[in-house]
Amino acid sequence: MATIGFIGLGNMGLPMAINLVKAGHTVRGFDLSAEQGKALAAAGGRAAETTQVCVDSVDLVVTMLPAGPHVSKVYSESILGCLSEGTLLIDCSTIDVATARDVAKQAAERGFEMVDAPVSGGTTGAEAGTLTFMVGGADSAFARARPFLEQMGKTIVHAGGSGTGQAAKICNNMMLAINMIGQCEAFAMAEKLGLDTAKLFAISANSSGQSWAMTTYCPVPGLTETAASNRDFKPGFTAAMMLKDLGLSQDAAEQVHAQTPLGAEAQQLFREFVDRGNGEIDFSGIINMIRGEE
Repeated sequence: MATIGFIGLGNMGLPMAINLVKAGHTVRGFDLSAEQGKALAAAGGRAAETTQVCVDSVDLVVTMLPAGPHVSKVYSESILGCLSEGTLLIDCSTIDVATARDVAKQAAERGFEMVDAPVSGGTTGAEAGTLTFMVGGADSAFARARPFLEQMGKTIVHAGGSGTGQAAKICNNMMLAINMIGQCEAFAMAEKLGLDTAKLFAISANSSGQSWAMTTYCPVPGLTETAASNRDFKPGFTAAMMLKDLGLSQDAAEQVHAQTPLGAEAQQLFREFVDRGNGEIDFSGIINMIRGEE
């Protein structure tokens, strides 16, 4: 079993860290919220008072932070200078590709292997240990990281070299946003046409309109057990986080001159939704705006 430093015990990070505790590892966690540290301790982990204490003499560091600047700062100021030889680094944050590659380069220059391993699956997947990890990094780093990722997730995919995990994540979430908006538009139109949404679901879930956004996370309540719509859109993945990821996708598209007109439109719609005060509800709640109820 390993000693693990886990930085970032938010809605996703805390259940991920707890799953590592359940797997038998010694997990030392740090978060700006003391309450999150207490929650980890209550689950059998240990709360660290500082990031430096969190990563001192550990075998592995996992980070789960909000954005690129947070990742860059914590690695350069609090992690890379405090590690024991041979420590493996896994960043599970969703950030821009350039920052992921820059931090991995800094780690390599100090002799540490690192992978970027953003996740898909939301809080329910984090709690159940069924997340999908999209991993970028060298083959040797991926081989070392995989056993730990398997204790937090179900599907582990090596996307390629450093930064490709982030590339996969932002492409995936751009598709998800576009798909979810399509589901919302179709179900809202069905309601106005007098078509029973359960009938539409029964048809489209087994036809060409089928997608994960429908069959696992339908924006209409009562049609799929795992959907946030059944919980008044209590977030599994907030609209604000989706807007952040769409921003990353559009920044990346601009950098490589990729044409993403639907991605750009999805970003505009989610920006409007968030600007109306809906940032902390589930992203599938955008159906209310599409219905004209927001």
